[in-house]
Amino acid sequence: MNTRTDEELLCAYREGESEALRLLIERYRSELFNFLVRFVGNRAAAEDVFQEAFLQIHLSADSFDATRRLKPWLFTIAANKGRDYLRKHRRQATMELSAPLSSEDGSGEFIDLLEGDVPQPDSGLEGDELASQVRQAVDSLPAHLREILLLAYFQRFNYNQIAEALGIPLGTVKSRLHSAVATFKRKWEAIDETPDA
Repeated sequence: MNTRTDEELLCAYREGESEALRLLIERYRSELFNFLVRFVGNRAAAEDVFQEAFLQIHLSADSFDATRRLKPWLFTIAANKGRDYLRKHRRQATMELSAPLSSEDGSGEFIDLLEGDVPQPDSGLEGDELASQVRQAVDSLPAHLREILLLAYFQRFNYNQIAEALGIPLGTVKSRLHSAVATFKRKWEAIDETPDA
């Protein structure tokens, strides 16, 4: 088991240890790949984006500031590659948001997801049908809201990490997350109210 930190591995890779990049890929294969599957909407595309993200890591390794954490940088690159993919393969029309875009809560805590009887996206799911419904609600979100919801609730990034990963101000993170939660709630309620066929 390799005990070196992500940052130490990237520095070793920059110094010519090619095995270090393979170790980073293996370390993030599951977590990053699962994020990308949810973000871009299918496994084949996620595999392509995953490979593009690590190709970019290879190409940009020298520009990484080793005094910072690697994970937000990696997710920033992956999210950018995912957005590029979605722009090229736009599957749906742009959706308008009617949820409020401001958060009155200035605390560093995440807002209560859905404040109702709607499951959190990462809660223990009972049954394939419920998991499918949650996935459907998340997948139906516009890309910029899906991305922030996935980072906050699936990847457990805090506000500062999300701001760094997406390159947006902290206030934008809070308002966008608030909007993502409100939109998810509406999508969930619409799915939950749909009569069975």
